[in-house]
Amino acid sequence: MTESMVGSAAGAGIGTAESESRFGAGFGAGVPSGPGVAELRALVAAAGAAPSLHNAQPWRFRPTGDGPGVLVFADPARAVPLADPDGRGMLLSVGAALFNLRVAAAQLGLPVEELDLMPGPLGVVGPDEPVAVVRFGPRGIPYELAELAGEIGRRHSSREPFANRDVPEAVIGELVAAAADEDTVLDVLEEAGARRVLALTAEAEARIAGDAARRAETGSWLRAEAAGAAGPAAAQDGIPQRALGPQDHEARVPVRDFAGNGPARTQRFEALPQVATIATRGDTAADWLRAGQAMERVWLVATARGLRISVLHQAVELPDTRWRLRDPESGIGTVQVVLRVGYGPPGAATSRRDVDDLLRDPAGPAGER
Repeated sequence: MTESMVGSAAGAGIGTAESESRFGAGFGAGVPSGPGVAELRALVAAAGAAPSLHNAQPWRFRPTGDGPGVLVFADPARAVPLADPDGRGMLLSVGAALFNLRVAAAQLGLPVEELDLMPGPLGVVGPDEPVAVVRFGPRGIPYELAELAGEIGRRHSSREPFANRDVPEAVIGELVAAAADEDTVLDVLEEAGARRVLALTAEAEARIAGDAARRAETGSWLRAEAAGAAGPAAAQDGIPQRALGPQDHEARVPVRDFAGNGPARTQRFEALPQVATIATRGDTAADWLRAGQAMERVWLVATARGLRISVLHQAVELPDTRWRLRDPESGIGTVQVVLRVGYGPPGAATSRRDVDDLLRDPAGPAGER
């Protein structure tokens, strides 16, 4: 399905002699409106800063060969199959990366003239089938989404306690509008709805914690932090210990137990967490990509307004609890994302893969460098 969209922006990486040798020093020269080597790397670096399930970073990118644009690939080799058997979470993650790429493009004045979601046959997701194609129009000046570029590097998951302070209605309105701009619906829940969704999340967390295989899979994405580790020896994916956060002393907020050992430390969380859901009208692979873009757009707007967010994904991972996340009165749409929103300390930064590992040679298959 092709959607005409306006683009957006964020900066990062700079071209190197090595990158020019891979893509050719004249890459983009024949297409004046397209990104050059350094700009292409900046687009990919911004995309690679997106959130993902267990920080698996399941994405790759390649410039299009038939005009200025970027092919976006999911990377099934980085899937989390027990937690995400249908690839929903993987495509949510890729959707978030896609939105960051749009923001980076906006900052560079590259309008997204066409955005094609799941262009392949029958929505196939594979290492050589792009899940999205971004095509740029003639270069201009930075435009609207560019104002979110500075938030990409400041956006982190915060699993810490939040203050007992309501988010102002005006800010909630901005978040609702951000989700609507991506053709999704954000619902900030009232007390009864929030308690219902938190109960479903707690139920799902208990079931996940009781599954030894799933605990092992989650544990495989935890990363020890060796003192002074840096450079190639440092982990570039997964969740560092510093990012785990405490468990809720009162068990009101069902924070995921990544280590699977029960609460190593506890703190008192907010009395009633502010919970929001993002729903799509359909439940296709394109809808999952759409929901991921909406999640990241909401997250960047929230970051700009001084808010912190953590994702409560447990109930989305199980089919029966995911179904029950729907509003029991309206029952419209499929809830793809559950967010806890509030004011609190920033989350810890997590490691990112190198641009050279994400950017594929335009002349070769997606899996080649």
